[in-house]
Amino acid sequence: MLPPFFYTASVSGNHPSQSRPIYLVGMMGAGKSTVGPGLAARLGRPFLDIDQEVERVSGYEISEIFEREGETRFRELEAEAIERASQEGAVIALGGGAISQPGAAERLVARGCVVFLRADPEILIERIGDASTRPLLAGLDRGGQIDRLRSLLAERLVHYQRASIEVDASRRAEEVVDEIVVALQAD
Repeated sequence: MLPPFFYTASVSGNHPSQSRPIYLVGMMGAGKSTVGPGLAARLGRPFLDIDQEVERVSGYEISEIFEREGETRFRELEAEAIERASQEGAVIALGGGAISQPGAAERLVARGCVVFLRADPEILIERIGDASTRPLLAGLDRGGQIDRLRSLLAERLVHYQRASIEVDASRRAEEVVDEIVVALQAD
């Protein structure tokens, strides 16, 4: 296998899955929105962040949607945004809980390549920083936030593990992109 630094240019060719979307899944803070643009650039694809798309279409921040209309409405808007984005053949960063919604994992796996960015709760909380805008962590102290992340990860892990590619996202974004590109070429 060639070392990751070898893969510095866009990956192109007639790979059969080239037009299928690539879904980045994992917990909040795993790096989906950071890794996604770099991966998209390397693959010559567009990048879409579902959370940003929900905010753009609704005109509200996610925390406001949760506050005004609840998590159920947010999940509806999220599912609609994923449906629209899936038509693009893009690299798509999903919200942390998107894949754990009823039927979502099956639809994502059937439509595209699912990549699970895995990181421990202690790393996640460091990356998240101020969690006051994160509806599932707001109002908790640091210990409570880590406990909540552990609990969410335990609930969602079975869905995340449906991914065809799993990478350690505790490393630098460039290293994570390198590993995903190598895995996609082997796929």
